[in-house]
Amino acid sequence: MANSQLSSIIIVGAGPSGLLLALLLADLSPRPTITILDAAPTLNEAPRATHYGSPAIQLFRKAGILEEIRRDGYMPEKICWRKLNGERICGYDRSLLHDGGLDGDGLTVYWVGRLCALLEREVKKRTGVSVQWDHKVTGLKSGLDPQDTSAALEVEGPGGKTTTYTANYIVGCDGGNSTVRRLMHGQRNFPGFSWDVPIVATNTMIDLDRFGWEDTQFVIDPVHWFMAARIGAHDDPKQNIWRISYGEKAGLSNEELMERQEMKFEQMLPGHPKPSEYRILNKSPYRVHQRCVERMRVGRVLLAADAAHLCNPFGGLGLTGGIVDVGALMQCFEGMQKGVADDRILDKYCEVQRRMWHDIINPVSTANIRRLHLQDPDRVLAEDEMMQLVKKAETDLELSRELQSAGDMLVYDYTQHYRRASGGGDAVLAKL
Repeated sequence: MANSQLSSIIIVGAGPSGLLLALLLADLSPRPTITILDAAPTLNEAPRATHYGSPAIQLFRKAGILEEIRRDGYMPEKICWRKLNGERICGYDRSLLHDGGLDGDGLTVYWVGRLCALLEREVKKRTGVSVQWDHKVTGLKSGLDPQDTSAALEVEGPGGKTTTYTANYIVGCDGGNSTVRRLMHGQRNFPGFSWDVPIVATNTMIDLDRFGWEDTQFVIDPVHWFMAARIGAHDDPKQNIWRISYGEKAGLSNEELMERQEMKFEQMLPGHPKPSEYRILNKSPYRVHQRCVERMRVGRVLLAADAAHLCNPFGGLGLTGGIVDVGALMQCFEGMQKGVADDRILDKYCEVQRRMWHDIINPVSTANIRRLHLQDPDRVLAEDEMMQLVKKAETDLELSRELQSAGDMLVYDYTQHYRRASGGGDAVLAKL
């Protein structure tokens, strides 16, 4: 087996996936030099993902940041589906499955902006790890050819100065508009489709407790379909912060979407609130997609998270799926650094993570968004098998546990492809 040890890794993108990968890689021994490059001047503060399932929680624990996340975030207990009039259709009660302690793997709410700030702070404590803002990747000079012994990026820094960065491997974690992906696969090669319905995401301070609303609800309606999830719990219900994300009509500009927000809230939220009854902290329109690259590895260049695959946000599979990629890459690089895997394990990463998207993330997330605006709320229990299972799980704790643990199916154990001590020589990675 050729020497696969790593002396340097470049991560493009200082979002949650890129920063978490850097923090985990900083624990490798020997530690490679890790450089994070991001074209933005600072962290992204737009309202984005907030909910983390058990695969993410396990990685946060491994990275040593779970205690702070649990201290400043919270663990939601109740999740339900409703009609627009507020009538409850079915739902989960997570409190039945755990004792409320902070050491389990239960669903946790923590703003992704806070997560990125926490990760950046921890990354900067590590020797040999640097975060370089305002560094835009403009070219890929080497690394795609299987014969290349390193990978090199052309990067435009502050003031327009161009510099070449070289490493053993480059990992693109630079989001849905990934420059690294375009340099690997071409400008428009990102198989899949875009939904024709735009989404508007808001962080809103409002009292929904007075209507008996639970921690998270998905409202099924052909016009006013939305999710309302408590993301900032407070003793005073009027101080609670909710992520309210709703679907809109196709064909509207971003300006038109923003102009319609007050009307949408008044028509769809319980109590028909006027603007004086709530406070918008952040709001952002965006388009959603179902896409996955054909290859997550080409030579010494890899993709992870949104740079590799996208899905709509309903159900939290986008962020969780990206974090699962991070854990997978960490196991692969760890095996290479310990000398029990060669770079063929990165081909296994490409194969498995793409399969996870096609077999689980894409169909489940697609069903989630279709249920909200294409199902008849009066017939959803009769016609939707998933809703029938959720309804049954209200009185079947084993089924409830099974359904709420389904995210664990995204986790794959790459250590099964490590060379065993008794294997020797060319028996390396026999399962590959």
